[in-house]
Amino acid sequence: MMKKHYAYGAALVLLGATPVANADWSVTVTGATDYMFNGVSQTNNDPAFQASLDYAAENGVYAGMWTSNVDYGDDADQELDGYIGHFVQLSDSLSLDYGIAYYSYHGGNDSSALNYGEAYSKFAYSWAQGTSEMNFWYAWDYFGTGAGHTIVEVAHTISLAENHALRFSADSSNSLDGDKYMWDVDDTSYQHYKVAWLTSWMGFDIEVAAENTTLDIDTADERIVLAVSRTFAF
Repeated sequence: MMKKHYAYGAALVLLGATPVANADWSVTVTGATDYMFNGVSQTNNDPAFQASLDYAAENGVYAGMWTSNVDYGDDADQELDGYIGHFVQLSDSLSLDYGIAYYSYHGGNDSSALNYGEAYSKFAYSWAQGTSEMNFWYAWDYFGTGAGHTIVEVAHTISLAENHALRFSADSSNSLDGDKYMWDVDDTSYQHYKVAWLTSWMGFDIEVAAENTTLDIDTADERIVLAVSRTFAF
C-alpha cells in the first residue's frame, strides 16, 4: 500500500464487494475522523477528507493519484500521491501486489522538501480461516531526510458473517539511518497495532478501527477511527 490504499483488497473479497481493479476507471471519496498513517495522525488528530482517481488494466497493471488534507504546521496542509503497480494472481490462493509510489506535500513555505518515493510489495494468501498478508515498504529518502526507511506488516482478515469482516494487523516502522531520522529520542523504530471492523452499506464502505502504537506522542496514542468511503466506477 502506498500509505493508504489497497490494504483491504483481501477484506473486500471476504465482504463480497467488487474490487476496484475490475473497473477501468474509478473515483473514491472518503471521510475519516482522522488520517492515520501506521498509527500516527497526519492531521494532528483532526478529521480528513480524501479522494483518489484510479485506472486498472485487465492485465493487473494499475495507476492512480490520491490526496488528503494534512496538518504539518507551517510545513504542509495537503498531500498528493501518485502510484503505479501490478497485481498478480500467482495461484488460486496466493497473490502479489507490487509497485512504486511518490508522496508530495503542498501548502507550506518549503513543502516540497518533504517529498519522497517508496517501493512496496504485498503478499496475500487466502485459506479456510481467512486471508493472511505479509506486506513490505521501502523508502530511500524518507520525508526528504535522506534516511532509508522500512515498514513491515503482518495482517489477517476473517469473515464474521455476510458483509462483515475483521482485520488484525501489526506493523513495525524502522529508520535505517538514525543520524538522519529518528521517531523519538534514541528511538529509530516503533510498532503499531490495529483491529478494524469492515462492512458496507448501500454502496458505502465502512471501517471502524481501534489502534495504538509504542510511541509516546499525543498523535500516536490509542484511539478509535471511523472512515466511510464511496467508489464510483466508470
